[in-house]
Amino acid sequence: MNWLAELRGRLRGALKSLIDDQAADTYAELLRPAQDPKFGDFQANCAMPLAKTLKRSPREVAQDIVSRLEIADLCEPPEIAGPGFINLRLRDDRLAQETTRLVLDERLGVPLVSQPRTIILDFSSPNVAKPMHVGHLRSTVIGHALYRVLQFLGHHVLSDNHVGDWGTQFGMILYGYKHFRDDAAYRTQPVAELARLYRLVNQLCEYQEAVAKIPLLEANTPPLESEVRRLQQLAATAADNRDVARQLKSAETRLAAHVAELAGQQRKRHAVEQDPLLARLAAEHPQIGELVRQETAKLHAGDPENTRLWREFIPPCLEAIQALYERFGLRFDMTLGESFYQPLLAGIVADLLQRGIAQESAGAVCVFVEGNEAPFIIRKADGAYTYATTDLATIQYRVAHFHADTMLYVVDARQSEHFQLLFAVARRMGHADIAFRHISFGTVLGDDRKPFKTRSGDTVGLESLLDEAVRHARRIVDENDDAKPVPELDDAERAAVAEIVGIGGIVYADLHHNRDSDYVFNWEKMLAKTGDTATYIQYAYARVRGIFAQGKVDLEALRRGGHPVRCTAPAERRLALQINRFAEAVYDVASDYRPNLLTQYLFETANVFATFYEHCPVLKESDPTVRNSRLLLCDLTARILAKGLDLLGIRVAERM
Repeated sequence: MNWLAELRGRLRGALKSLIDDQAADTYAELLRPAQDPKFGDFQANCAMPLAKTLKRSPREVAQDIVSRLEIADLCEPPEIAGPGFINLRLRDDRLAQETTRLVLDERLGVPLVSQPRTIILDFSSPNVAKPMHVGHLRSTVIGHALYRVLQFLGHHVLSDNHVGDWGTQFGMILYGYKHFRDDAAYRTQPVAELARLYRLVNQLCEYQEAVAKIPLLEANTPPLESEVRRLQQLAATAADNRDVARQLKSAETRLAAHVAELAGQQRKRHAVEQDPLLARLAAEHPQIGELVRQETAKLHAGDPENTRLWREFIPPCLEAIQALYERFGLRFDMTLGESFYQPLLAGIVADLLQRGIAQESAGAVCVFVEGNEAPFIIRKADGAYTYATTDLATIQYRVAHFHADTMLYVVDARQSEHFQLLFAVARRMGHADIAFRHISFGTVLGDDRKPFKTRSGDTVGLESLLDEAVRHARRIVDENDDAKPVPELDDAERAAVAEIVGIGGIVYADLHHNRDSDYVFNWEKMLAKTGDTATYIQYAYARVRGIFAQGKVDLEALRRGGHPVRCTAPAERRLALQINRFAEAVYDVASDYRPNLLTQYLFETANVFATFYEHCPVLKESDPTVRNSRLLLCDLTARILAKGLDLLGIRVAERM
């Protein structure tokens, strides 16, 4: 049972005799778990704001609500505290009864949704020609967790990895393959060689662009500096003039951005010119940018040679990506990349033009969305299609083939404007009944609070990140096992546990933050055995499993034995209540697509169990009725910790 949902439903029923249905729904949401046990298990503060509407005192309104509230089968008589808080405490016998029922419930009290949706969950979406990096971490783990949670709740969920397998990146690889490839490297490690070729060609293209841009940037620097000096002098003589101060701040911001852009372009030029090989290649390929565009255009036009090479490149790249996903326990239901939708793009543009939704503007085809200055470009002036066109084709396909009623996109917050426009255009195309949602997230930062990079300033590869996490975890596993009177794990077991702890640590460290927030990547905090980490919860699970091993407990016999759960001691009751809140936590995740609400619940559960284990003897308890009850509480705790972590995409180990 979802206790919170059940009690809110009953509160809603009581409120409907005082206010209209919509207001009752709103005020019922003000019933929440109590922050302090002295205020009961749940607390509602709806009487205070409702009193203003009804023009009555809050305590009088609270008393009226309580008189209409039918919860005697679930709770002790409600209490009204302070100005009008309604405190609810579950009946001990009902709490024990529901906890006992969970013993044989495979779903641990989490009901299936009453109205399942067909959900397309779009996440990860790397460019297949480039190695995955830390920037792909958040979309991958957030999307994976939401997929597992929504599926567990009974929705029909399809995960789609909308990979980048088309476009300019392949023009670069094709050009690199034809001019710079190392045949031996390509035969033995094709993905690594293709990645090298991409980086090389991209660097040479950026060099040529920098050579062209730097003179223009240098020429524009003095006027910007002059404007800042002029405003500084003006500000000095008009200290109280806010308009001048704003202009000065704006001018200084523009100058700083300009100087940063110039410095970045100079670094790109310097990196090539200081390397003899790169300098020679740059001199030999001065038109590389244009030649890459030609290779891209040939691929898009169906050139036989470029198409053959593209088809040769794709499979090993996808295999390399899947090998990384396997370490997360992730397999997508479908991987339909940009190339899949190419045949549909011309039709999308023609349809939008024919229906008057799109129009030509400066040679491009655009959709203008009210309230947004920038148009949504679906075909550039040179005839090339855009991400916008592909995304619209993707929506059309998902509706036609999967009858999706919900589409979720797990993409970083910097793409917010794109998705606002995409959803607006999709609704005008006839998809107003689809629930679209951009599930945005912040950035992974280094200690300098800038995007996380290596010491040399390169992007951190995702594979190397996972390998490093496992190495850190292996030291922790070794230290922990070696500290035991008799070590329990052989080398293979230690390696397996290190993989579970290392990968789990990275996943949990990401998910336990509010997804909208940036966070600083920190190895020590991530894998700590205490605090809000996967390692702490994984150790809590292994500790519970160790109780059963030590006591030689037959878990199946225990569960089938019909033993009642007791909630007599305060720590027993607190743990039983926490166990019964699992459904609430899972539904909370799904309500706004926030996995951190489940990590918070699991951390609290591990802490509540630690208090229970400290105050309530289990194996040493002499009374068999009490002993069996406490063993069942231990078992339910372990099952919930394991299932909760599983929903987040994190594994557990029986021994650590």
